[in-house]
Amino acid sequence: MQLPVMPPVQPMLAKSVKGIPDPAKFAGGLSFEPKWDGFRCIIFRDGDEVQLASRNTKELTRYFPEVVTAVKESLPQQCVVDGEIFVAIGERLEFEVLQERIHPAASRVNMLAEKTPASFVAFDLLAVDDESLMQEQLAVRRTRLEEAMVNATAPIYLTRTTTDATEAGSWFEQFEGAGLDGVVAKPMGSRYEPNARTMLKIKHERTADVVVAGYRLHKTSTPEQPLLGSLLLGLYDDAGRLQHVGVSASFTAKRRAELIAELQPLVATDREEHPWGEWSDWAIANPDRVPGTQSRWSAGKDLSFVPLRPERVLEVGYDHMEGSRFRHTAQFKRWRPDREPASCGYAQLEEPVSYNLGKVLSTGRGSEED
Repeated sequence: MQLPVMPPVQPMLAKSVKGIPDPAKFAGGLSFEPKWDGFRCIIFRDGDEVQLASRNTKELTRYFPEVVTAVKESLPQQCVVDGEIFVAIGERLEFEVLQERIHPAASRVNMLAEKTPASFVAFDLLAVDDESLMQEQLAVRRTRLEEAMVNATAPIYLTRTTTDATEAGSWFEQFEGAGLDGVVAKPMGSRYEPNARTMLKIKHERTADVVVAGYRLHKTSTPEQPLLGSLLLGLYDDAGRLQHVGVSASFTAKRRAELIAELQPLVATDREEHPWGEWSDWAIANPDRVPGTQSRWSAGKDLSFVPLRPERVLEVGYDHMEGSRFRHTAQFKRWRPDREPASCGYAQLEEPVSYNLGKVLSTGRGSEED
């Protein structure tokens, strides 16, 4: 492979901001895009040689053979394209289904490539033919990307864009119903800066009251100085079962020690009576993703936990759900002594209005003129 931009390349990143930013405060304005909920991927193509690289520069090529085939049909012979791999089921993105593609068995990867094929949406062009575009402004790169993808067909797509902050605000509200993650704002005058947070991301923020039913120790915890690593969170389903919905994990060292002491009176002495007691001491793959179980993502980490009597309620912040769980780590807000654990169910969660993913995708120019 001989390209003007060679792997490894770390993708340009975004920092979180609250609300849609004002384009007038940025030289050259802003370009707004949907925030895709998939695997960040930089594609390197040199003729028949194609490499798919992840955000941390690891190869994704073997996991998405159908994307490799589509790249050869839709992208220029020599190019480096930044974008996102995703899986859509019906009218929504499905991140959990996408995760299943990272599997050691080639037979399973090939089966899933047919059963739940992945797609790729492009949002930046780093190189084309023998020319590097890394130092060009985003406005130039976007124009060149549209030209490079003029003949692209599904499952290769071009992300839509707008320079209108009002329209971006509408996208923020509407596109979540199709499984998207928010909106990204990019300064039009910016060059491509690997691993630099020069973009802005606007994500949904919500709160929920959850039951604290256990904790894991921090990796630096010692018998002399125990430190809390993460709180295990639960919500009651319609059948009255406490379902594991995620964790809250961002604390200072001082707070980690305080929480351990604060929670000791709640440690369950009879694990058989705990809702998740049967999983507290062992770790095997489990389709329900209950606490203490392994997956291909846990890489053999110790996932055992200390069960707590489900008597305390915590208010957490979250962005959105992925199935029955929080998509990302939840943020500790405050204890809720005024809430009964049994009242903490899924009904409190806000459900986004459904939106057709097909209205977001484009294989053409994908811009505000569409």
